[in-house]
Amino acid sequence: MSEKEKEPKIIIDEDWKSQAQREKETLTSEQKTKQQEEQEETAPSFPPADLSALISMLATQAMFSLGLIHEKGAEPPPPDFAMAKFNIDMLDVIADKTKGNLTEEEDNLLQGTLAQLRMAFVQMTG
Repeated sequence: MSEKEKEPKIIIDEDWKSQAQREKETLTSEQKTKQQEEQEETAPSFPPADLSALISMLATQAMFSLGLIHEKGAEPPPPDFAMAKFNIDMLDVIADKTKGNLTEEEDNLLQGTLAQLRMAFVQMTG
């Protein structure tokens, strides 16, 4: 007998391989879907990303820097007037760059917020 004849003959069932691959892909897909669902359930919900949210975020930072807001039960940190001024200036840049492109409601919110923050800044630094 030749050496080739002594080697066992291996028969590969292509259908079986295809089925195993499909099952593997299905399992992987199901695992990814489950992970995405779990992430969505635990992910924090955020308000819509719009101009009012941006104004609110910068105003909150300015108020925090002025010491007007702080963590509940904690001592207010010392005011950081440079950071407060920076955040107020950022709101002013938004007002300048969006002039004529805001709705009346957005413009009122931005101008009102700026006026209140400027007044608080002047009162605290003056």
